[in-house]
Amino acid sequence: MDYQFLTKTKLFQGIEEKDMESMFACFSCKTKSYKKGDYIYHAGTKIKALGLVLSGSVTIENNDVWGNHSILDCVTPGRIFAETYALCPNEILLVDIVANEPTEILFLDTTTATTTCCNACSCHQALIRNLLQISSRKNLNLSRHIMHTSSKTIRGRLLSYLSFQAQKQGSYEFDIPFNRQQLADYLGLDRSALSSELGKMQRDGLITFRKNHFTLSSDFDLY
Repeated sequence: MDYQFLTKTKLFQGIEEKDMESMFACFSCKTKSYKKGDYIYHAGTKIKALGLVLSGSVTIENNDVWGNHSILDCVTPGRIFAETYALCPNEILLVDIVANEPTEILFLDTTTATTTCCNACSCHQALIRNLLQISSRKNLNLSRHIMHTSSKTIRGRLLSYLSFQAQKQGSYEFDIPFNRQQLADYLGLDRSALSSELGKMQRDGLITFRKNHFTLSSDFDLY
């Protein structure tokens, strides 16, 4: 186990390497390797362990009864997945979680992890605090996503997202973390329709852009 790597992850932030081995024994952690395309968790199941990607990557996928397929997220090394379902063990998983390439996962039983041990050790408290912060941040991101996609118009969704990025970065000029297809997927839009609307917004003097670099008109009120 690469404890040095784990201490750099958000889940184990603030926990020293020397405490890792005993803590893992207390939590009954285990690791498992997967081949590309292997299912880590199937939709419809109940789970009690979150996963942390040690190497490789996994995709969070939605497959509905009509055969429509969409990728909701790609989880890379150091990040966790399925923590919300693991913390609510009576809820069934609504998504499939699949290895995107040869992948190794560390599994952590949340029942054990969120129950303070008799020693009330500081590393256990740090883990609970880290897990709460990660879950809270994901909820914030989900709320922002709902806000950005609530408008019925393409322009409304773009204005919401671009205004947020400008506020976040404190500048009218900024880069976004998406290419065109990723931005379209994030905002729930057709790529060609999104590109067309961006062109109209540029002609209307609202924005200028090149690839993922945007500049908003100074008419925007960022604060």
